[in-house]
Amino acid sequence: MTVQTPGPPGPFRTADVHLPDPYPLYRHYRAHDPVHRAEDTWYLFRHDDVAHVLTGRGYGRGALPSRIPDTCPHLKRTASHWMVFMDPPEHTRVRALVAKAFTPRIVEGLRPRIRELAAGLIAELGAEQEADLVDRFAAPLPILVISELLGVPRSDRPWFRARAVDLQQATSSRVARRPDAFAVADAAARELDAYFREELARRRAKDAEDAEDGTDLIAAMLGAAEPDDDDTLVGTCIHLLTAGHETTTNLLGKGLLALLAHPEQLALLRERPELLPAAVEELVRYDSPVQMISRWAHRDDEIGGRTIKEGEKVTMVLGSANRDPDHFTDPDHLDIRRDARRHAGFGMGIHYCVGAPLARAEAELGLGELLRGLPQLTLADEPVRYAEDLVFHGPERLMVRPGGAPRGARGTARPA
Repeated sequence: MTVQTPGPPGPFRTADVHLPDPYPLYRHYRAHDPVHRAEDTWYLFRHDDVAHVLTGRGYGRGALPSRIPDTCPHLKRTASHWMVFMDPPEHTRVRALVAKAFTPRIVEGLRPRIRELAAGLIAELGAEQEADLVDRFAAPLPILVISELLGVPRSDRPWFRARAVDLQQATSSRVARRPDAFAVADAAARELDAYFREELARRRAKDAEDAEDGTDLIAAMLGAAEPDDDDTLVGTCIHLLTAGHETTTNLLGKGLLALLAHPEQLALLRERPELLPAAVEELVRYDSPVQMISRWAHRDDEIGGRTIKEGEKVTMVLGSANRDPDHFTDPDHLDIRRDARRHAGFGMGIHYCVGAPLARAEAELGLGELLRGLPQLTLADEPVRYAEDLVFHGPERLMVRPGGAPRGARGTARPA
């Protein structure tokens, strides 16, 4: 159990965070120093302050992070076309392009296939005495789904998953631990860029009678794009592949952990599966798959009596905002009947996650099939191992017993 340190906190460092349960530390900063300065970054821990930055016009993403070295030209070019690194008006143009294709009709049309994909993975999982839920279910499901959405052939999907994992090595915490992280990510960016350019060319070369019907994302974006938009289309495809992979994987893994740690909530969800949509919102609020996001001040501002200077970096601690008692009653308690739709787990404002409808569908159907198909599922004895990453936060290894064999004390679910 994490003990809350009395008195004013020292400088916030992500390396000091207890990854399985960062919330007591967040609570301490929220109470004692909610607008906190550590080195060259401001950290915001309250919901109102986070909303102020994310929904206001005084902050933005600005340019591509300079930390990507010049020796990684493919990674730089790919990431330069990601919406997450854009401000208006370019962000507005690209988001509109994606939004035309990322319609509720497309997501709704995918629901039967998402359920089928989840059921297939669960059937394989159920045949094992013990298995890693991340490797066997939580990670492959979103890759399979985004591949369906992009119209990627089934035979290419294992390759896709490997490239997505390689590209994610460029996150800050992984670069710090792996000397070749940028090189691995750059190689993945090069291969994915070539793949999607070839896919665009293949589709354009089709005869009119064989043209795509617009029901997958690439076809829909091609129909809405300008003739010179290939760089944007390729970058967006890669962004959707990688961004939707890790976040949904974490949502599925942490969602299951939270339910196992609260057996009364799990029993209620089994009894009333119609609560699944609300449960997904509460699970995102309770233990957000993305814990922090950053912006830069475009002008001087004041937050909580502290002056933020133009050009300074501001990091919103979404996990803390979602546990703010000024916005959520008894916020450290999981309640799947709660109206949690005000959470910040998918962001706010113009950068609100464009893939949120798909993530919700994957979590709702994936968890629903998991609870239905494996009613005796329990944690195994091996402790849950979290990835060394507080931004994309979640378990990297989660051993389970699909048949519900008794487990030792070490396997007890730990509430976040």
